[in-house]
Amino acid sequence: MAKKLPQSILFCCDHNAVRSPMAEGIMKRFYGGNVYVQSAGIRNDLEVDGFAIAVCNEIGVELSRHRSRSFEEMEKYGDQLSSFDFVVALTPASRAEAIKLTRFYHLDLEYWPITDPSAVSGNRGTRLDAYRKSRDEIVAHLVDRWGNAQMP
Repeated sequence: MAKKLPQSILFCCDHNAVRSPMAEGIMKRFYGGNVYVQSAGIRNDLEVDGFAIAVCNEIGVELSRHRSRSFEEMEKYGDQLSSFDFVVALTPASRAEAIKLTRFYHLDLEYWPITDPSAVSGNRGTRLDAYRKSRDEIVAHLVDRWGNAQMP
């Protein structure tokens, strides 16, 4: 059974370049203005991945304007971790970092192990399929947690 949407949610991964931007964009597309959504990474040393942009465009999610940011930058620019109701870690490393950073806050933290599509090699089609798989894993988690999306 679908749960009530939180007021605010943070998706996190390692670089804020593939999985967490995809989750942020899809969440915004599916649930609109009903929830404040952001994403961050442990580091922000990469730009948003072109394959992530391409597979999200296939479902009407715009990622090309997303700028990656770290937990540290997020806090520096005013998005305090303590202000989020719900944090979703998408990688083992981001889960460990989120646990460390949120240990004094009252918020819900979940781990959704999303496959790393950037680890797949091969031709363009093979790589796009890997990114679609990760995108679809995110979609499945969202729908399982909060029910059918309200597509605009």
